[in-house]
Amino acid sequence: MVTFAPMIVILTILVYFLALLAISRWTTARRATNDTFFRGERRSPWRLVAFGMIGASISGVTFVSVPGMVLGSGMSYLQLCLGFILGYLAVAYVLLPIYYKMNLTSIYAYLGNRLGERSYLTGAGFFLLSKMIGTAVKFYVACIIVQQFVMDALGIPFAVTVVALVLLIWLYTRRGGVRTLVFTDTLQTLCLFSALLIIIFIVMRQMGFSLSDAVASIAADERSRIFVFDDWVSRQNFWKQLLSGAFIVVVMTGLDQDMMQKNLTCRTLREAQKNMCSYGVCFLPANLLFLALGVLLAQYFERQGVALPARGDELLPMFVQGAVHSQLLIVLFTLGIVSASFSSADSALTALTTSYCVDIRRKPEDEQLRRRVHSVMCLLFVACILIIRIVNSSSLIDAIYTIVSYTYGPLLGLFAFGIYSRLQVRDRLVPYVCLASPLLCFVLDQLCQHLLDYRFGYELLMLNGLLTFLGLYLLRKRDGGHT
Repeated sequence: MVTFAPMIVILTILVYFLALLAISRWTTARRATNDTFFRGERRSPWRLVAFGMIGASISGVTFVSVPGMVLGSGMSYLQLCLGFILGYLAVAYVLLPIYYKMNLTSIYAYLGNRLGERSYLTGAGFFLLSKMIGTAVKFYVACIIVQQFVMDALGIPFAVTVVALVLLIWLYTRRGGVRTLVFTDTLQTLCLFSALLIIIFIVMRQMGFSLSDAVASIAADERSRIFVFDDWVSRQNFWKQLLSGAFIVVVMTGLDQDMMQKNLTCRTLREAQKNMCSYGVCFLPANLLFLALGVLLAQYFERQGVALPARGDELLPMFVQGAVHSQLLIVLFTLGIVSASFSSADSALTALTTSYCVDIRRKPEDEQLRRRVHSVMCLLFVACILIIRIVNSSSLIDAIYTIVSYTYGPLLGLFAFGIYSRLQVRDRLVPYVCLASPLLCFVLDQLCQHLLDYRFGYELLMLNGLLTFLGLYLLRKRDGGHT
C-alpha cells in the first residue's frame, strides 16, 4: 500500500513542474524562434540571470555531496570557492568582452575565427562530450533520490523514473530554450535555498540551538577548519585549491557554452559583467551554508550515538530518512534536489542543442533541426544516466571534477593559446594534440602515484591546459604565422 510520504512527494514534484510549465508558456507567449531558444533575444535582466545562475551551478550533487565533505576535509572546500571568485573576475573582464565583441551565439565560434575549422570542431566536440557526461552524473543524483524516497515504494523501475524526469524537462524547455531558463532558474534557485534553510532550521531545533548557538558550535568544531597551509602534498593545500578553483571557473563557466549562453542573453557587456561578478561573490556564502549544515549533521549524529556514514554523500540522506519530521524533510529534501538538478540539466540540454545546431551542423536558423536535436539530446541524456547507474562507484562530486580535468583541459589550452598568443597553428593537427594531452596527463598521474606517492588533485586541469598550449605552440606556423 502506498504511504503518505511518496504521494505527497509526487504531488510536490507535479506542482513544481506545473509552475515551471506556466513560466515556459508565459515566456513563449508569442512565437518562439531560434533566436529565442539560443540567445533569449538578448534582452534578459542581468539581476535575474545572476540569481538564477546560482541555482544552475548548485546541482543535486552539491546538495548531497558538499555537506558530507566536512567528514573528510572539513570546510577546506571553501578554499576552492575563494578561487572561484578569481575565476569569475577573469571570465568577466577577459572572456566576456571577446564574446560580446564578436556577437557570438556559440562561444566556440571564436576558435574557428582565431585558429581554424578543425580547432572549432574540436572545441565544440570536447564541450558536447564533457557536458553530456558531467550533467548526467549530476542529474543521476536527483533520479536516485526520487527513486529511493518515492518510486521504490510504488514499485516503479529506475529507468521509468529517469525517463519521466527528463520528459518533464523536455516539456518546459522545448520551445523557449534559454529564454525560458532565465526565468525558471530564478524559481528553482528560490526553491533550492528555501529547502536548504528550512532543513538547517529543523536540524538546529532538534539540537536545541538558537542561531548564535549554532554558529558558535560550528566555529568550535574541528571540522570547520578552512585553510590548509602546512601540507604541500595534500590535495587540500590552500594554494592548490585557490588556483584550481580559479581555473575550474574559467573552464566550467567561461569556456562552457551552457553557462555563457545565459550571460550572452544580457542586453550589454556591462550588464553581463555585473551579472558575472554578483553571481561569483554569492557562490561563497551559498557553499558555506551547505558545509555548515554538514557540521551540524555530524554533531547531531554524534549526540545521538549514531555512527557517521563511511561516505560523505550519505550524511544528509541518512538524516532525512531517520529524523522525527521525516515526511516534511523528505518533501523538502526532494524539492531541493529536484530544483537543483532540473536547473542544471535543463540549461545543459539547451546548450548541447545550441552547440550541435550552431557549431556542428551550422544551421542556426533551422527550427525543425533544433527541435529534432533537442529531442535526441534528451534521449542520449537518458542513456548516459542509465549507464552511470551501472558503473558508478566513487564520490560523485570528485567524479565530476575528474571528468572536468581531463576533458575541459584542452579547451583551456585552446582558448589560452588563441587569446594570449598571436601565432597561427597547423589546424588539421589540433585534434591530435587535444586528444594526446589528457592521455599524457593520465600517464603522468599514474607515474606520480607509483614513483612519488603523489596524486594530482584539481590542479590536473591546469597541467592539461598547459600541455595543450605547449602542443599548439609546437604546431605553430613558422612562415608568416602571425595574425
